[in-house]
Amino acid sequence: MPARMRLQRHGKKNQPFYHIVVADGRAPRDGRFIEKLGTYNPLTNPATIVLNEEKAVQWLKNGAQPSDTVRRILSYKGVLLRRHLQIGVEKGAITQAQADAKFNEWKQAKDAKVAGVKSSADAAKRDTAKARMEAERKHNEAKAEAVAAKLRAKAEAEAAAKAETEAAAAAEEAPAAEATEAPAAE
Repeated sequence: MPARMRLQRHGKKNQPFYHIVVADGRAPRDGRFIEKLGTYNPLTNPATIVLNEEKAVQWLKNGAQPSDTVRRILSYKGVLLRRHLQIGVEKGAITQAQADAKFNEWKQAKDAKVAGVKSSADAAKRDTAKARMEAERKHNEAKAEAVAAKLRAKAEAEAAAKAETEAAAAAEEAPAAEATEAPAAE
């Protein structure tokens, strides 16, 4: 069977991390391989890909067949475009300088696009954090206002109870004073 370029899974449960390898098509997924070309971490945003592009192009030239996921990774990194341009150079359709210029132009556009995605993701993260903090601040203010209102109500109730007690005490003293003065007046 031909050589296959595929992913070899590593990492813990629910935390995948992959090695991009060239292996015999009959070898098990995580088994023996011929050469390691790089790594792929899908958990980051955007995904982190470390790839030896020269070796990948060489393996593609030698007939290695990439799996679907590895094909997308190679396309994302520009390996398939580089191979396509290199075939054009070998056929004489374009020169090596033209191929390099086209690849560099594509690479700059791709890097700018990735940087834009990263910056928009960071901005969204900051906006979310800011909105969360604002909501928490409003909640804390409302809670503080509720506590202050409760304390005011308690203070008013205590003042009313104190005034009622004083009024009741004054009312008890007044009849007692009248009772002591009444016999003296007779």
